[in-house]
Amino acid sequence: MPICNKCKKEKNLTHLEKIDSEFVCHSCLYNDHKPYKIYPIGFVKNQLARGHKFGLTESRNEISKIELFKSQEPFLYRLKDEKWITVVYFFHKQHQIRSTFSRGLDGKTVGIFASRTPERLSRIGITNVELIKIEDTTLFVKNLDAIDGCPVLDIKLGRKSIW
Repeated sequence: MPICNKCKKEKNLTHLEKIDSEFVCHSCLYNDHKPYKIYPIGFVKNQLARGHKFGLTESRNEISKIELFKSQEPFLYRLKDEKWITVVYFFHKQHQIRSTFSRGLDGKTVGIFASRTPERLSRIGITNVELIKIEDTTLFVKNLDAIDGCPVLDIKLGRKSIW
């Protein structure tokens, strides 16, 4: 059984994260707090996939679909009146987490919280997108950086993205 690099206790792999090539247990990372239950409200459908490092295989400028569950229909009231929305989603596919790395934007060495990397402990992504149209419970958006199959956790009123 693997051992946590911080507390030196044996832990099941489901209770460990690999950070900087070393195992750290959830107790050490999260101060013994228990996880919260979060349910998806739909899923992303597009041609995007994870590329090399932090890149994407296709352009985020293409139109993506956010296919919400039918049960979410009542919550879409007047959303079509908005031009920008914020999408909160879950990174369901990750590469290895590193505490510091060379940021792609400017090459500066930074930590996770000083970046837009998807390699996050929380695995939560957030982005502002342009709402093109809504058909039934499918939202058509532009500039979404979530890859195909990402669970969508929430939709909020957004603003034009600076990215």
